Amino acid sequence: MDRRAFIKLTAVSGTTATLASCGDPDHQLIRFVPDEDIVPGQAIWKPSVCPLCPSGCGLTVRVMDADADVVRNGKSGVVQILAAKKLEGNPEHPVNRGGLCARGQAGLQVTYHPDRIAQPLKRKGTRGDGVYEAITWEAAIAEVVSKLNEARGTSPDAIAFVGQPGASHRNTLIATFLARLGAASPATYELFGDDVVRRANGISFGNAQLPTFDFARSRYVLNFGADILGTWNAPVSHARAYGDMRQGRVGVRGRLVQVEARMSLTGASADEWLPIRPGTEGVLALGIAHVILKNGSSASRPDARPVSGIDGWSAGLPDYAPDAVEKITGVSASRIERIARDFAGDASIPQLPALPGVAVIGGAALAQTNGLFNALAVNALNALVGSVGAPGGLSFTPQFDVAGAAKLSAVAGPQARSLQQLASFLLSETGAETRALLLDGVNPVFTSPRGWRVRDALIKVPFIVSFGSFLDETSILADLILPDHSFLESWTDAVPESGSATAVVSAAPPVMKPLHETRATPDVLLEIGRALEQPIELPWQTFEEMLTVTFASLPAMTEGSDAWTEAQEKGGWWGTLPAEIR
Repeated sequence: MDRRAFIKLTAVSGTTATLASCGDPDHQLIRFVPDEDIVPGQAIWKPSVCPLCPSGCGLTVRVMDADADVVRNGKSGVVQILAAKKLEGNPEHPVNRGGLCARGQAGLQVTYHPDRIAQPLKRKGTRGDGVYEAITWEAAIAEVVSKLNEARGTSPDAIAFVGQPGASHRNTLIATFLARLGAASPATYELFGDDVVRRANGISFGNAQLPTFDFARSRYVLNFGADILGTWNAPVSHARAYGDMRQGRVGVRGRLVQVEARMSLTGASADEWLPIRPGTEGVLALGIAHVILKNGSSASRPDARPVSGIDGWSAGLPDYAPDAVEKITGVSASRIERIARDFAGDASIPQLPALPGVAVIGGAALAQTNGLFNALAVNALNALVGSVGAPGGLSFTPQFDVAGAAKLSAVAGPQARSLQQLASFLLSETGAETRALLLDGVNPVFTSPRGWRVRDALIKVPFIVSFGSFLDETSILADLILPDHSFLESWTDAVPESGSATAVVSAAPPVMKPLHETRATPDVLLEIGRALEQPIELPWQTFEEMLTVTFASLPAMTEGSDAWTEAQEKGGWWGTLPAEIR
């Protein structure tokens, strides 16, 4: 076929297809009537909260008119909406102070992703083959209610739930729903978990949470494996504070020393990078503490609690002399002695002699059988130099008691299993007692170790409901998929665990109308609870009502206002918590 014949053929076929679509109702574009008044070309900035990592950064969202592809009553079409166009950091939010990471910037695509599930789906084929049919919300909720009624009361393990970790109103509502249902607390799972850090901090300091670091005022940061400028803990908060540490003080430039087996993004930005044998970070930390104790160069002495589990501390750690530590870690004895002197504040930065150094641990340093030892050793080193609660050191963000503010008497049911324990139970002979499993925002089949056999375990559960927005390796095993709104289409909240010196309770209303026939998962659970044979009586009809109640317990940030009104305008509340809700 020559070029002239090809052009003729494509012109004829294109015209035929166009004319055919004009006469066929199935091919006509449906334009739905807008649900809201829209002023073309006018941008509005609205507050929101980023849920894409546990940091809970504040957002400002630029909203403008746009045509959106939507599904209404099972039919696809186009409607003019006020659509989110751009995400930026909220400059007033204490955690990120206007910054936003790459993941947060890309969070807009969660709402507009072409593979997003647009309506409830029911499994039609064999479990795992991905064949589903669309059903109505009424039919989907009725089926969930029926299955929960059948399972409820047959066994304490009859109903299980796997969700996301962290403190939030959403997770408190889920835990309360399960407790009133007679089920165990939710099993939570995250790929890069920090449970070792939390456990170590609970032992050393009585705060089982991730620490907040005052890098902006730090003199010397000794970092054992934590990628603070990458993805660890509160990376946006760290990056802003790190910039202040480097350039925010006239004539003063804080120093960063990174200790790790493999160079990270943080290691590439450090003043000094120390390669170390994997898993020996705690030995190095105690070697540094040995030198400080021997030289008497520390201005403070730690309380008994942070060092109570360290053998030989009272004797000056004789087993951790630099020569012995060199043989174990691969870090030279002379380097250990120099770092110890600098960390203790002898001469590294004369302009800031009063500030202690601060040590950080995270990442691969904790992914060892001796990870807890490593974390406790670093905690003891921080306590030795007095960096806990000091300027330029570490502290713990005050935590808002969501259950207390909501005036809930029973929030937690029986103790939850970990994901690994839940999988082992489901694969055991007694695993048949679990008759229903609910999944919220997790994909453990993809992210968990293969040895846990999570997929094999989930397949054995007779009835699975997923509240996911996408068909992934885990939700494809579900019998029903009840898609959640995106975070831009619903009330969203967070109670950041770290990243701020003051308490933060983030919450924000929807910035746009839902694109598809989705529903907010907290509201769906409330509706299911009311429809059960023995209804679950919770004090709110909607998730918004729950937020209204809890924020009423907070003091106003400005005189003449109230916390709830301010939270809706600013995307959250921050300040000093009343004693009864912390």
